[in-house]
Amino acid sequence: MFKVAVIGASGLLGRALVGELAQQAGWQVVATTFSRPAPNAATLDIRDARAVEQFIEREAPDALVIAAAERRPDVCEHDPALARALNVDAVRTLAAAANRRGAWTLSISTDYVFDGAHPPYRHDAAPSPLNAYGRSKLEGERALLDTTDLGCVLRLPLLYGPIVGWAESAVTSLVPAIAASAATSAADGKSAVMDAWAIRYPTFTPDIAVVIRQMLERHARNEAIRGIVQWSGDEPMTKYEIAIRLAEALQVDARLTPQHTPTDATPRPHNCHLASDRLEALGIGRRTPFDTAIRQVLAAFPWRGDTAA
Repeated sequence: MFKVAVIGASGLLGRALVGELAQQAGWQVVATTFSRPAPNAATLDIRDARAVEQFIEREAPDALVIAAAERRPDVCEHDPALARALNVDAVRTLAAAANRRGAWTLSISTDYVFDGAHPPYRHDAAPSPLNAYGRSKLEGERALLDTTDLGCVLRLPLLYGPIVGWAESAVTSLVPAIAASAATSAADGKSAVMDAWAIRYPTFTPDIAVVIRQMLERHARNEAIRGIVQWSGDEPMTKYEIAIRLAEALQVDARLTPQHTPTDATPRPHNCHLASDRLEALGIGRRTPFDTAIRQVLAAFPWRGDTAA
């Protein structure tokens, strides 16, 4: 029996990962959550070092995937202590506990460790984060790699996938504004303004779940991947371009206006395209075309005009 602990199983990526791993014969998945309930998941506050140690000791996983984090850049900017507690200190605590058990630890990081000025970025490129979120995730990477020799960092870009609410992904969070703009009459002259400056690479969480499962399979064969790896979708898009494709998928006549200069209060990079060559060289990876994937997401969570969902 190969046992995997998924920390943060109720989140966008965590749910996709648990669903993928649960299909593997001879594997056991132990899931944790904190702020949101999840089926068959244990409640764990990863800021509580003693609770983390007890969990790892009790469950004795062969591998640990850390999908829990504070991922909202604006929150990290205004509450750096919280960002550090979740993105740095908790990673160190989890990695140390797993290391004592000889478990492989995979920690999820972000393309925001780069400044976005010179893409594409290989896994060994020099990081230069622009905001508190990127800095905290970079510190978390170093905390993991300094704590265990049996660890790996997986950097990811903008995520989207099956959701429980529109705001769960920066991709689907655009839907209410798109739908509202389509409902506005031409006489009103109102449109939804969308960022057409920052270039993102939306990446489907079920694809990432496959990537992680393939990485776990290598560990199960005693071929653990160590250090830093990256995975990314390969379709560059601004939020404006994402919104156009969402409108097409929703079959609505949206009124959209591109904004060609940065508008976010928290600085964000222009283009942090992650090179995925290290994993690709190992035969690891899957990419679902954006238009195919987003239609799957929208079919499972259809728009009903409820902007609070």
